[in-house]
Amino acid sequence: MQREGREDNPPTNTKPCVSHATSFSSRSVCGKCPHYVRVTRRKTFGNNCRVVTRMRRMMMMIILTVVTMGVQMKDLSQQAVDLCRNIHTSDFEIPSVHTHTHTRSTYKQNSRFLVWGIFLWGSSIVCYFFFFCCLFFISQNAALESIGAFAFSDLPELIELTITKSKHLTYIHPDAFKDLVKLRRLIISNTGIMTLPDFSKMHSAADYFVDLHDNSHIQKVPANAFNGACTQAIRDIRLTRNGIKTVARDAFNGTKMHRLSLKGNRQLSYIHPNAFASSSELVLIDISQTALSSLPDAILGNLHSLIAESAVRLKKFPPPRAFAKLHEARVTYPSHCCIFLPMQRNSSKHPLCSLREARENAAFFWDHCLGSFNVTCSPAPDAFNPCEDIMTSASLRGLIWVVSVLALLGNVVVLLVLLGSASKLTVPRFLMCHLAFADLCMGVYLLVIAAMDTLTRGHYHNHAIDWQTGLGCEAAGFFTVFASELSVFTLTAITLERWHTITHALRLDRKFRLRHACAVMTAGWIFSCLAATMPTLGVSSYSKVSICLPMDVESLWSQVYVVSLLLLNMAAFACVCACYLSIYLAVRHPSGATARADARVAQRMAVLVFTDFLCMAPISFFAVSAALKRPLITVSDAKLLLVLFYPINSCANPFLYAFFTHAFRRDFVLLVARFGLCKARAHGYRADSSSGQQPAWGALKSGPVNMCLTSAVRSVDR
Repeated sequence: MQREGREDNPPTNTKPCVSHATSFSSRSVCGKCPHYVRVTRRKTFGNNCRVVTRMRRMMMMIILTVVTMGVQMKDLSQQAVDLCRNIHTSDFEIPSVHTHTHTRSTYKQNSRFLVWGIFLWGSSIVCYFFFFCCLFFISQNAALESIGAFAFSDLPELIELTITKSKHLTYIHPDAFKDLVKLRRLIISNTGIMTLPDFSKMHSAADYFVDLHDNSHIQKVPANAFNGACTQAIRDIRLTRNGIKTVARDAFNGTKMHRLSLKGNRQLSYIHPNAFASSSELVLIDISQTALSSLPDAILGNLHSLIAESAVRLKKFPPPRAFAKLHEARVTYPSHCCIFLPMQRNSSKHPLCSLREARENAAFFWDHCLGSFNVTCSPAPDAFNPCEDIMTSASLRGLIWVVSVLALLGNVVVLLVLLGSASKLTVPRFLMCHLAFADLCMGVYLLVIAAMDTLTRGHYHNHAIDWQTGLGCEAAGFFTVFASELSVFTLTAITLERWHTITHALRLDRKFRLRHACAVMTAGWIFSCLAATMPTLGVSSYSKVSICLPMDVESLWSQVYVVSLLLLNMAAFACVCACYLSIYLAVRHPSGATARADARVAQRMAVLVFTDFLCMAPISFFAVSAALKRPLITVSDAKLLLVLFYPINSCANPFLYAFFTHAFRRDFVLLVARFGLCKARAHGYRADSSSGQQPAWGALKSGPVNMCLTSAVRSVDR
């Protein structure tokens, strides 16, 4: 005899019973002989084959009669029940039959099966089904539009009820599931129903679960939707992949469900805070692939498992004290796991924990009286998203504020002086305006990072997703890449202009004019904008890390992008070094008469090159290694480079190229004199200008060599 739900190995000394072959691709025991039979394409039901054949002939006669008369019938269920009510079987395996055949379990002795439902549409048969008292399956019934009252009242032994792929089913009577006292499983999927069925009259004495999935017209879980099952322990309520948008107040009132799945309801954006009133036994909830932005606080205390994968709008989590019993969490973003990191507490330090008042104060009891808090959480924080604030230490926080303020104030002053000066706009002034603007953008980036760190200090994990995936981080990243590339480009242009002016000092026809500078800087702006825009188009990303730098090098194009920018910056640095070396060799004197002037020129050039090197070398070295997926430092260490080395040029350029020059000081004094300040000193500068004297490092004699040196000194001094 075959065990229930399982096949025994067939005897090796017997032959298969050919006369009772059937259509299923499984094995069953023939009722008339002890042989195993291989099931083929026809359908049979155990040992009562002749009875079933006779019954099927009678059913076909009924069908042919109806078709011949042209009667469009919707339901012949009662006739089918009357026809098959007294048919019994002894002990056999019963497969269910419908338009797509499936094999079902073995049922015990004296099981009764029913032919339940013949549906016609026009003059053609849509589908027919064989159902059983223990298992009822409706599938692909295009003519089924409603299920009436007491539709299953003749099936008191019904254990599982499945209604699927019936798109025209729009109504289920409130009494349709009444008196199904042994029901263990109810599945309704791929139908056209617009509201949840009424469960108020379905009082099953058995533990069961409800599965309603892929019903796209259901938009709401109303109040008391499962109130009829309040006295039973429903193990599962699955409302997956429906069109649910809201869950009303008291929607699950009184249920004793253990697990609830709302997965795949992509339009679900609101769950009422009191939707789970009296649902004290809920231990697992799945809200994956929904549009929820918050969790209902009422159920969090008893949860053991929380599943919120691909819930992209769920960006803020309640404090960890809300999850008193949580053991497992599967979330969307790594930063959410930061609140579940093990936290060790020593209750001996707080003797008040033994008092009742301390136990009633949830916040105090959580913070000071609980022991370790261990939750298995995924995805775990990684090297790019560690559980820390944007700035990891107080020293970095203070330093980034100082650097950002210096960069902002210095470059704003340079722009005001250069644009407000009455002097003629020369090529060096024009290039200095672009350099000051680029460095000003870098100061804006640093200020944004510093402000965001101040606002989110101590709870950055709750703001990480909003920040890193929002417009703020994208704008900050655009500013820093644009500023960095434009600054490097402009510094290179300034250096090349100086080199060209010195090496062609006697060739006035080859002078670098303002129109040439405009064309060069137009190209620089286009290049910088393109470089800053690429991460917003999917080549690398600004959202990888909290400091909004393009550190995403997962794809080949991202690697090419990052490495190309770094190589271009290093090439620009090499060009600057070569030009300054050439300038120094051109202006130095072979004799020792002007050794002091040469030393000052060399010192000034060395400072310019050294600041460029400090800004470029550490960033380029570690960034190239990270781009090649061989990182030498962590993101936390990279933040130190961000604050100390990355903005060096932005802070130093206003001083090296403006504040320390005679020309800038003259223009600054003349500008503030318009507002009544420094009038005496401004008068002196005007007298020098009227006499034809220009600020310089020393008096130089006329002649070709001295003209070259004068140009070099003035170009460096500007």
